[in-house]
Amino acid sequence: MNQEPVGISTRPVLEDPAPASSPRLRPNKLGVIAIAFFAIAAAAPMAAVVGASQVLFSASGPGTPVIYVIAALLVALFSVGYLRMSQHITNAGGFVAYMAKGLGNKWATGGAGIAILTYLSLQIGLWSQFGVFAQLLVEGLTGISLPVYFWIAVLLAVVTGLTMRGVDASLKVLGVLILGEAFAVAALVVSLIAQKGLGIFTFEGFTPSSVFGPGLGISLLFAFACFTSFEATVVFAEEAKNPRRTIPRAAYFVIAFIGIFYTISTWAISGAIGIDNIQTVAAGNPAGMVFDLAESSAGYWLNLTMQILVVTSFLAMLLGLANMFSRYLFSLGRAGALPAKLSSVSKTGAPHFAGLVNGLVLLAIISIFLLAGADPITTVFAWFVALGTAGFITILLVTSAAIVVFFARNRIRDNLWVTVIAPSLSFLAFIVIGYLTLDNYDALLGGAGGVARWLLLGIPLFFVAGMARGAQKPSINFAAVIG
Repeated sequence: MNQEPVGISTRPVLEDPAPASSPRLRPNKLGVIAIAFFAIAAAAPMAAVVGASQVLFSASGPGTPVIYVIAALLVALFSVGYLRMSQHITNAGGFVAYMAKGLGNKWATGGAGIAILTYLSLQIGLWSQFGVFAQLLVEGLTGISLPVYFWIAVLLAVVTGLTMRGVDASLKVLGVLILGEAFAVAALVVSLIAQKGLGIFTFEGFTPSSVFGPGLGISLLFAFACFTSFEATVVFAEEAKNPRRTIPRAAYFVIAFIGIFYTISTWAISGAIGIDNIQTVAAGNPAGMVFDLAESSAGYWLNLTMQILVVTSFLAMLLGLANMFSRYLFSLGRAGALPAKLSSVSKTGAPHFAGLVNGLVLLAIISIFLLAGADPITTVFAWFVALGTAGFITILLVTSAAIVVFFARNRIRDNLWVTVIAPSLSFLAFIVIGYLTLDNYDALLGGAGGVARWLLLGIPLFFVAGMARGAQKPSINFAAVIG
């Protein structure tokens, strides 16, 4: 019997084939750009530039562009082993499928519990913030004042309907919205260059005190949160054309696009306002800083355009997240971790029932909070987005461990950087980021603290509940592959 050399494996590590009757999403449907659209939309680049970047400017001043570069590099480091491992997985279960392959089904069901909590929390918080922005925009343009809850309920119904119809309907909407965001930010950068010259791109603010000062922890967390959508590239693997090539290309395209988009735009904004003034201005006028800059450089038309596109950016983000999470639920239903009904698909190959369940659960939870009088920003948005961010960091930490174990267990050592060094460094990096999350959690909450901190217990509770589900039902199978 021939034996392979220790430490090297030339044998492909394949998934167990799915049963012939296993529900499946429509294969060979999405190319690189289509998958990238979903991931970029879920990152909401316009909303991040107008909203999240002010937090970074307040904490790190002119060092903000470098913080975005660091976040992009950390995501790229994680992606080295993650995307190599994707050659052995074609499953809509995203990170959960990786946990199953590396750590086993019990850990995967525990991770699935955290994933459910994470993506529901992110959607709840972001829908609440979207409702406020939509109300302010419509009232400012028309004078019509309707409750925040009205806009959430109406647009949530639209997004849920598009998700249930399938990727074709969603892609048409996302394509228009993402192009609009990109052109608006490009117009802002061009107008700033035309007004102030290329000197706005100065390296003088990239000092160690700005980048690695006291604000690094909270800045890095907010910057990292802008990349949470890159998992979508693997969640859509079952529907991808030639996923072994499409998924890595789409993932690196998304990381590069988002990283460059945030870096260039914040660099231009910082230089235009002035590296000595940006921190003070961002802290004093976080909501209006970018809009004021747009009006002073290009006129009211750009200010208004950006105000509109911030709202549509949120809509695109929520549509992308709904499509991604419905596939998560589909995969968990097919694996047996959740009710099998969630794995049903429509005639167009869309996980329509999972999409409906996601919409109804979101509406129910948001209704409980808002109808009880909770503030949509300081309570619902702050509490749930902070919880979702902490959950996402936890998922990445567990997935990083699964990747390290997978390559070690299967003795895949053909490229030490890809299979050992990068995954190990990524695991260590997320331990540090996990510590920063806990250390800066009050800042993530917007200073709320108190009761909101207790929501963090949801992460271990959902993990333990998932582990118990895995122990109670050993027939759960995350290994099924389609394609």
